Order: sequence, then C-alpha cells, then structure tokens
Amino acid sequence: MSIKKMIDKIKIKNKKQFIYKASILLIVLAGATSITLAASGKWNVQRAEAQKTKPQAAKNKKKKSNTSQTDSQPASSNGTAETNNAPGASAASQNDQTTSAETAIVANSYPLHANISTTYFWVGEPGDSDNKDISNTSSAWDDDWQAHFGGVDNPGKRNGYLPAGFTPKENPFYFALPYNDFDGNGNHRKNLASVVPWAAGEKYGSQDSVCKNQWIKITKGGKIAYAQWEDVGPFGENDSSYVFGSATPSSKTNSHAGLDVSPAVHDYLGLSDEDRTDWQFIPASQVPSGPWKQIITADQVYWN
Repeated sequence: MSIKKMIDKIKIKNKKQFIYKASILLIVLAGATSITLAASGKWNVQRAEAQKTKPQAAKNKKKKSNTSQTDSQPASSNGTAETNNAPGASAASQNDQTTSAETAIVANSYPLHANISTTYFWVGEPGDSDNKDISNTSSAWDDDWQAHFGGVDNPGKRNGYLPAGFTPKENPFYFALPYNDFDGNGNHRKNLASVVPWAAGEKYGSQDSVCKNQWIKITKGGKIAYAQWEDVGPFGENDSSYVFGSATPSSKTNSHAGLDVSPAVHDYLGLSDEDRTDWQFIPASQVPSGPWKQIITADQVYWN
C-alpha cells in the first residue's frame, strides 16, 4: 500500500491529529524499512558465508577422495591389496618383505628336524664295525666317489676345512640322509613325486637323482653350516617319513641317528663324534656365502 492511500484512509479531523497520525505512520514505515534492511543484510551475510564455505567443502571432499584411494589400494586377482612398488616406496621395506617371504618359503615347505642324533663320515672311509662294514669309497649315487672327490677326505689330516694334501674337486661340506630316490633296481621310486617336495611337477632323466646335491642348513647352538646331499645314510635308505616329514628316524642305531655329516661340517660346528643338531632343507638360492660355497658339487649319478 502506498503512503498516499494510507493517508487518504485516515480521517483527519484537524491538523493536530493529522500531524500526530502522520508521525505514527512514519515511525511504522521506518521500522518496516529497518526490518527489511536487516533481513536483507542478514541474507547477504549468510550468502557471503555460504560462498566462502563452499570451496572449502569441495576441497575437503576432494581430500577425502584422495585419502580413500591411498588407504584402500586396488585388490589383486586373489582378493588381497596390491603392494605399493612405486619408485618412492621404501627399499628397506621391500627388502624386509622379500626376506620375510623367503623365510616363510623355507619354514612352510620343509619341516625343521630338531635334536637329531648326528654322526660323521668321510669320502674314502673304510668299512668297519662302526659303520656296519660299509665302505665310503663309493656312494649311493657315485661308484667312483673317492676318485671324483679327488682323494680320501681324512678327518685326521686337515688343511682348514679341506683335506690336507689336495684340493677336493667336490664340496667338502656334504652329508647323508636315510633316503635314496632310486630303488634296488636302479629305477626312480614310483612314489617319488608325492614324497619329495621339490619333485612334484618336475621332469628328471632316468639317471638323474632328485636328491643328490640338494642343500640343508645344519644348526648346533649358535652356529650354522650348510652342506650338500651326497650319500645315503647313516642307516637305512627309504625313511621318507623322517627325511621329508616329522617322524623320528626309524633306525635305532646310535640313538636313532638320522644325519651323517662330513669332517668339514663336523669341524665347523664343533661337533663330537656323536652329537645332536637341528637341520632343514633349504633352496640353493637361499644358501649364504661361506666356506661351503667355495667348491659346489654339480655332478650327477655315476654308476659303472
């Protein structure tokens, strides 16, 4: 309503009354204007605050989105989160993961044989009552072991961890376990693939041993040695439940002896003639540097 119309509706009886009512009307109009301006100002303030807040909200939303992508990495095909191998990733962390993985492979694939009665033998050892008259001039896989080794690995005549008088052609760090992957007729055992952990899915020649030259880790107290499998013993040749499982060695001789080691292993670990050790198969790729890697045996089966 316009001021003119409002004034027309007022019945003016006299000038004094007109002035009085006009004053009231002006006061009312002034109040309405103030309210309008106040409301307008408040709206403008709210609008300004909204405009100020909106970019920050968008920024927060973007930040949250980035965090989500970082914390929840894409899953791999097996349903696990993929490891971040970006150039900025920590090399030490990756090495730790590799080391842990390698340790898990050994621990999960091959059982640890603890507190095993351990004896020692050597290439060229003559047969007597102590070894049930079994001569070690030959081995289960090499009819000319002594010749291929380079001589007698005499435990009483040493040059460090080597035999005195000659440099061996094969690894002086060797051992024997009571299992032969060949039967009495010279053929691979029929259950080979299901018994020997690393044999499954692999192809070997008819005269290739699955066991010869394999590595184990041998522990005595705080010392560790590594050696290659070069013969069958100390007693028995088909004790797969012990060699590849968790059973006690089946032979009762020498307190269930389950491991024969060479003079080099014997001396390195400081063993007595009959002692106790822990041992475990280990992949060749995980064998660390040491005297056991100065000469590595690679020859396969040799039968006359």
